[in-house]
Amino acid sequence: MERKLVVGNWKMNGDRVRNSALLDQLVGAMPAAVDCAVCVPFPYLPQVGESLVGSGVALGAQDVSEFPEGAYTGDVSVAMLADWGVRFVIVGHSERRAMHGESDLTVARKAAAALDGGLVPIACFGETLVERESGVTELVLLRQLDALAANLSPEALQGIVLAYEPVWAIGTGRAATAEQVQTVLALVRRWLADHVPAPERVRILYGGSVKPETAGGLFSLPDADGGLIGGASLDAQSFLEICQAAGSAAQGN
Repeated sequence: MERKLVVGNWKMNGDRVRNSALLDQLVGAMPAAVDCAVCVPFPYLPQVGESLVGSGVALGAQDVSEFPEGAYTGDVSVAMLADWGVRFVIVGHSERRAMHGESDLTVARKAAAALDGGLVPIACFGETLVERESGVTELVLLRQLDALAANLSPEALQGIVLAYEPVWAIGTGRAATAEQVQTVLALVRRWLADHVPAPERVRILYGGSVKPETAGGLFSLPDADGGLIGGASLDAQSFLEICQAAGSAAQGN
């Protein structure tokens, strides 16, 4: 993939004043050589979407219902997100899996719903520290990926973005080494080769305590197509530097 994709995940952070200040620093400053998006809390989709008009930065959400409509109190449908100009939506983030009990099947169904509604799902997968130390990382990752393949046609699967996020490296300050990351990304690329028509065209992102000083090395890995950025996306300067690192890495490939 020639152009990298960097996605900021604001998680449950922000307010109208802070959002405005952050967006004022980002809009117009993003490097042209990289694709960028920000996934924001539901209440701020209108505010952020309006600020991003014409900026080249895409609007994203952090979750979506697997159902199109109905008696699902608290859920938000694909059509509702599309109504506000959302392009990307995160599904299966480790925090959703752990705190809300989302299964591999639920994640796959959410990805399918997003695709059916014209959105691009960013499907997250990853292993816990216990799983890594037990030597079952590959089994866990393939189980999560196989659930996507079981619920999506090869053509549909071609349209998703995958995001590898080792659970033990999210918000912990403990980062995976470049070698550990590339080993997993290469595994995923091989898996894609067995499941989609053009595996090289599916973006694989890395998410896990990415910082400006580590972004360049991570984005230069052979199978890294960008990053899913958490805490650093709330700081304009850090997020810009990460995006710039992604642009430089793409030009260097």
